[in-house]
Amino acid sequence: MASLTPLAFAALGLLAEAPMHPYEMFQTMLQRREDQNVKVRPGTLYHQIGRLVDLGYAEALGTAREGNRPERTTYAITDHGRAALEDGLRRMIAEPADEYPEFQLAVSHVDNLSAADAVTALRARADALAVERDVYDEAATGLQAKRLADRYWLDVSYVRAMLAAQIEWLTATADRIERGDVPWDGPAVPPNSADPHHDKERSR
Repeated sequence: MASLTPLAFAALGLLAEAPMHPYEMFQTMLQRREDQNVKVRPGTLYHQIGRLVDLGYAEALGTAREGNRPERTTYAITDHGRAALEDGLRRMIAEPADEYPEFQLAVSHVDNLSAADAVTALRARADALAVERDVYDEAATGLQAKRLADRYWLDVSYVRAMLAAQIEWLTATADRIERGDVPWDGPAVPPNSADPHHDKERSR
């Protein structure tokens, strides 16, 4: 399977639902908040659809004009494209990908901040994520009102659940540091801690 950008893959997923023209695909992505998963721009989307056609994953069905609007070409997924979509989905869902999030790196070095600064930063992030969670709650309410089938916005419920889990961890960790449950001074490894490798070297 040829390598596809996230935007091309998202476009292929929409074409699997029904034939569409690029502008309709763009509007559908915004409506479903897929712009939170991939960077969506009309010009880039048109380019990616062209690549899907070149790869044989999509085909043009015809061009039509409505009123004074520009001509719009409708595209459909091909059998080859559907097979590529299914293969990609199975892989991406089943196999965790190597990702290097900035926050995880920062947490691994948070001891370079004072305990007070660490608590303040953790609580600030929790507050920011709470605002983002509320936005997803509004999106879910809007999608429910439009009677969009649940399977088309599982990503919204997934992100909402991940945000809730992050907020819980951030708040609990800030509380632990503030209470002193997480020691913020002293060596990384206490001198009297068990270190089998160190004991083995010393016994030689």
